[in-house]
Amino acid sequence: MLEELVKIDQDIFLYLNGLGTPTWDGLWIYLSRTLSFVTIPIYLFMLYYTYRSFGLIKTIYIVITVVALLLSTEQLSIIVKNSVARLRPCHDEEISLLMRNVRNHCGGKFGYFSAHAANSSALAGFFSLLFYKKNKLILLGLTSWALLVSYSRIYLGVHYPLDIITGLTVGTTLSLLYIFLLKKLPIFKSSYFI
Repeated sequence: MLEELVKIDQDIFLYLNGLGTPTWDGLWIYLSRTLSFVTIPIYLFMLYYTYRSFGLIKTIYIVITVVALLLSTEQLSIIVKNSVARLRPCHDEEISLLMRNVRNHCGGKFGYFSAHAANSSALAGFFSLLFYKKNKLILLGLTSWALLVSYSRIYLGVHYPLDIITGLTVGTTLSLLYIFLLKKLPIFKSSYFI
């Protein structure tokens, strides 16, 4: 059963990765960057919007919570990658010969699960939950961004679809946990937005 699932995952990966063309490579490389002209404005907007909605003191608490959330997803990803030890497609000799390797850089040896997918979905989930009552467009915008970042990892040949799905699930789950913990702080008990 597990072997069949891995084979299906590899087949879906090869199909999705094979859809790429050199014309679009630059866009997907760019979308995959943690710091870029796309992501920095998103981060700054969320910081500004948080400050305008909650004020300085609550914003500090929220920033600390977001940093803890991202550290959690990153560390959990590292632990799971080293425990599961599933090779990235670009490091798998059998698959790497069949795929499009967009960049020469492949990343670490293991890829299950995607920290990019986990971190982007954690941020999207956290801020979507934080501002859902006030602005539902944040949910649409950040979810779209997280999905684009996640797909970029398949496009670039560094993650299988199950790496991405697991990363999205972990990030979203941890965002729910951290919003729950934030709501337990006395300073947020009477907050309208959460």
